[in-house]
Amino acid sequence: MAPEIKEGKTYDGKQIDMFSCGVILFIIVQGIFPFKEAKKDEYFYNLIINNKLDTYWAKVGGQSLSEEFKDLILRMFSYDGSKRPSVEELKEHPFMQKSYDLKGVRNNLIEKLSESRSERTADSSTAAESRRAGDGAD
Repeated sequence: MAPEIKEGKTYDGKQIDMFSCGVILFIIVQGIFPFKEAKKDEYFYNLIINNKLDTYWAKVGGQSLSEEFKDLILRMFSYDGSKRPSVEELKEHPFMQKSYDLKGVRNNLIEKLSESRSERTADSSTAAESRRAGDGAD
C-alpha cells in the first residue's frame, strides 16, 4: 500500500495505482518485493525516501538494473504522490520506450523454467531414492 493509505491521509486514486503498479513492476523485474511496507520507518522504503540508493540497490540485488528502470521505479515509489508519474508520463519514460527482443525474452524465460523444473525433478528423484533405500526393503 502507498504511504498515503498507511498514514490515513487523503489521497488520489491514480497516484495510489501508480505506486501499486511500481510494486508489481519491481516484482516482475526483480522477483522480490521492493520493501515490506511503504512506511518511513520500514528499512528498505526508508533507504529510498532518504536517497540512500546505492545501499538500497545493493540490498535488493539491483546493482545491474538499467538506470532507466531505476529512475522509473523510484519515481513510482515517491513518498509524495503528486511526484509519481501519470500514465502518460509513464508511457513516455525512456524505460518504457526501450525496444526488446520478445522472442529472446520468451526463450530465456522458457529456458529458466525448464532448468528449474529439471532441478526440482532431480531433487525429488534423489529424495525418493533415499526413502526407498531407508525403508528396509532389501
